[in-house]
Amino acid sequence: MRTRIWHAHAMTSVVGCTALVLGVTGTGVAHAKERDLGREVLAAGDGWGSEGAGTTGGSAADAEHVYTVTTWAEFKAALKDGGDAPKIIKVEGMIDAVSEGCDAFVTGGYDLQQYLKDYDPAVWGNDEVASGPQEDARVASAARQDSEIKANIPSNTTIVGVGRNSGILGGSLQIKGVSNVIMRNLTIEAPLDCFPKWDPTDDNKTGNWNSEYDAVVVYGTDHVWIDHNTFTDGRYPDSERPVYFGKVFQQHDGLTDIVRGSNHVTVSWNRFQDHDKNMLIGNSDSTAALDSGKLKVTMHHNRFEGILQRSPRVRFGQVDVYNNHYVVNEDQKDDYYIFGVGISSQLHATHNAISLPADAKVGKALKKWNESPLTAENNYVNGKLTDLIAVHNAEIPGETLQSGAGWTPTLRTKVDSPRAVPGIVGSRAGAGKVC
Repeated sequence: MRTRIWHAHAMTSVVGCTALVLGVTGTGVAHAKERDLGREVLAAGDGWGSEGAGTTGGSAADAEHVYTVTTWAEFKAALKDGGDAPKIIKVEGMIDAVSEGCDAFVTGGYDLQQYLKDYDPAVWGNDEVASGPQEDARVASAARQDSEIKANIPSNTTIVGVGRNSGILGGSLQIKGVSNVIMRNLTIEAPLDCFPKWDPTDDNKTGNWNSEYDAVVVYGTDHVWIDHNTFTDGRYPDSERPVYFGKVFQQHDGLTDIVRGSNHVTVSWNRFQDHDKNMLIGNSDSTAALDSGKLKVTMHHNRFEGILQRSPRVRFGQVDVYNNHYVVNEDQKDDYYIFGVGISSQLHATHNAISLPADAKVGKALKKWNESPLTAENNYVNGKLTDLIAVHNAEIPGETLQSGAGWTPTLRTKVDSPRAVPGIVGSRAGAGKVC
């Protein structure tokens, strides 16, 4: 199932694309060695993930806890082996978590066509949530999918893709209630919810489809480094989802959500593409007891393209967003937003580059959900320095935003000119681009 590899005393700290060898030979002489992503740790000062003891993942794994996996079953078994002992899991090739398709999860007589007949608003109405045999069968089928596609990541774990084309299709990585996790060089195709729920009462009683499963969820976890990955809807873009009852049959949720008291996370050099709801940092207005003073996240040198919203949407946290490139497509220009300003958020968004279609409203880059000041300075839109707050307030006067997040980030690597960011991020962000 696995290949165990041990490099004695080899640990590398990475700043941007510069690898610093920390290991030496027994004679005390520095030596060159083959790069091993599994032994690399987040560099000091690289975002909130470097706070305190930093993020080292499974870099200290012994010979018995280094794995190479090629199937979903092997991957899940490697995660369980050894509990919270440091471990390195090397994903080789594209691993499919749903290799047999959605039909493998169907139980209890669930049938989509019958489900649509039973809960058609013309029949069921919009005053009560769905209930009855088909809803029960949907719940049972969903439970089978849930148990199969979720993978729980333990503490002190590093997961890395091997080479340029390795990753996970349709799995949901649950970094939940743990500490010290690294994910790098993976292509992650968002899981497809086989059994979305129709809620007739949603959206002002016009109804809506609701789906489960984030590609990655960081939940109640501290010290996480998510670096040089590609997140996408891949084979199943929302544009190809059918429409039932006048609403898109929504089968995707978030790409990378950071929620429920999570803290000290660095998200760097990733690509997020072709998805609707990208990233929540804080998932509820009612979780102040859990989230206040936490949700400290740094996002830098990421590329976002074809992302409709939430890049990120923030509640409560001190979130530092710099040197990212946001590309809004023509078909998204009327509905997009990039930065969501939520309850008690302290968003610091500077030195970013935004590319918009010629007639898109710049003010829509910011979305106000609650009265929370933010810092948005030295951002460039289509190559031009732009005061995002001033433009937002002029174009959307009913949602006036205040400037000044109330804090200044100190945990930053080299801050590039926002004019150079599209080129730098375009060539170096994403899976297969670890240099």
